[in-house]
Amino acid sequence: MNRLSNQPQVPIEKSKQDSDSYDIFPAFELGPAKIHNSYESLFEKLESADKIILDGYVGVDWSEISTEISSYFEKRNRAFVLINCADYYKSPTEIQELTAPYLGGDDPVFGKKTDLELSGYFISSFSTAIDQPEDLTIIVYGCGASLSGINGVLVYFDLPKNELQYRMRAGSVTNLATEEVKGSKQTYKHFFFVDWVICNKEKKRLLSQVDFIVDQQRSNSPTWMSGDVFRAGLDAMSESYFRVRPWFEPGIWGGQWLSKNIPDLPQNEPNYAWSFEMIVPENGLIFSSEGTLLEVSFDWLMYKAGEKVLGKAYNRFGDDFPIRFDFLDTFDGDNLSVQCHPTPAYAREHFGEKFTQDETYYIMDTTPESHVYLGFQEDIDPEEFREELEKSIAAKSTIDVEKFVQKLPSEKHGLYLIPNGTIHCSGTDNLVLEISATPYIYTFKIYDWQRLDLNGEPRPLNVDRAFENLDFSRKGQVVQNTLISKPEVLETGEDWEKIILPTHPDHFYEVMRYEFDSEITITTDGQCHLLMLVEGESLALNTSSARDLKFHFAETFAIPAATGSYTLKNLGSTRAKVVISHVKDSAC
Repeated sequence: MNRLSNQPQVPIEKSKQDSDSYDIFPAFELGPAKIHNSYESLFEKLESADKIILDGYVGVDWSEISTEISSYFEKRNRAFVLINCADYYKSPTEIQELTAPYLGGDDPVFGKKTDLELSGYFISSFSTAIDQPEDLTIIVYGCGASLSGINGVLVYFDLPKNELQYRMRAGSVTNLATEEVKGSKQTYKHFFFVDWVICNKEKKRLLSQVDFIVDQQRSNSPTWMSGDVFRAGLDAMSESYFRVRPWFEPGIWGGQWLSKNIPDLPQNEPNYAWSFEMIVPENGLIFSSEGTLLEVSFDWLMYKAGEKVLGKAYNRFGDDFPIRFDFLDTFDGDNLSVQCHPTPAYAREHFGEKFTQDETYYIMDTTPESHVYLGFQEDIDPEEFREELEKSIAAKSTIDVEKFVQKLPSEKHGLYLIPNGTIHCSGTDNLVLEISATPYIYTFKIYDWQRLDLNGEPRPLNVDRAFENLDFSRKGQVVQNTLISKPEVLETGEDWEKIILPTHPDHFYEVMRYEFDSEITITTDGQCHLLMLVEGESLALNTSSARDLKFHFAETFAIPAATGSYTLKNLGSTRAKVVISHVKDSAC
């Protein structure tokens, strides 16, 4: 299927098992003979079944799958009937009426998360309308095939969300049960607020029933494993460690730090603005069997073992993994847009989110001239500020941002606090590690420096929404006192120290840094830990079930609550600095 991206797909075989630098295809090893590749080897497992259910995610290439299984059975002179469950979807007009309340009308970015179920997409007679002749193998395929009422061998075809978006950009996929190919922004909005929500509910329902799981991202080259191996792998991961597959995107303000420091990244992008280090709604998990790779979306881990992953925090967050790590690269780039994020009540009412987009900026790298824009000037006049913004939009003119917003020097290893409602943006020549709550698209851009995006189009501004959420009390000295974290040494040892970087009371997570020369043992205390080596060369992780796993500078990984304790060993020649974040006990 067509895809539009310079980024590589996960290969079938991993060429480098122990890289000396950042690994763009991190994998969790399952052992020998657990993962297989090719349609033929998969269909051999199905050949004796008289009823086969091929279900899967939105965006999966059902044309390829149906063609391949038809060819397989025809070559073996097997009598079969192939049933496309899409033939039983309601009409596009009916689907449009169902989904319209969640799509935000003409808003180019925002909708509200749906409460629809996939079963509501089908005509009422779907589960009774299919003939089941006894002398034929019945094959039902498509998104929602499991709702056919037919009991058979269940194969689930999964697709990582980055690959889904690459197909979207190429115009190769449409939204679920629709025929219209819309622009990428509208299609993504429909995916985010409707299709992903609906398909994820169905995934959770099917997890215990799946007989085979298939990674369908590579045309004509699927990898697959049994459902039992898959579920066992998720359980093992939930008691050991995990690192999601990161992915990278260029942007109008993007920089060159990532491309210079991650050698395996394609060098034919104009820049890299974002690294989705661990924004789990859009990341995948890669499993390996002696180098053969299979990627699934992160959601499965939470559906299988969310309580073991989150520990104490599971009661509050359930299946929603609460914290994200991502990079913003502005080295030799440009300023981000001036922006803010919604209050919890606003996010819940308008977008259907259970919690909001509270953020922090951890400065991984910077220059003496670099800055962060954070909080208002002491003499801020909200009405004057809004008038200037509206004049700028109407006249396409620039404004003096520093007249209204404070511009602060960015300090390496400094933590800048951005609770909801805070005006902010990174300036140029920063590598920012965002340590933030998981919601990530609710950015209300107020001013974008009168520039166009990489496609030559203006980026949408959200001045009205911003002014419904901006906190104008975060100004002057209040910014210095409450929005710049002031590190405190909590514990020390012979060659290590534990430093807390206090977050804002609005943040439900905390941030700390361990600095050590040799090794340090840490307990999870019933919380999932997100970690990154922010200074040093590499380290080794040891848990009760994982030995000497190597992680490099700037790689993100997580230790589930159920792991209990773990040891980090410094493999470099200089002191290691590791940032760790987890949910505050008081927020559980």
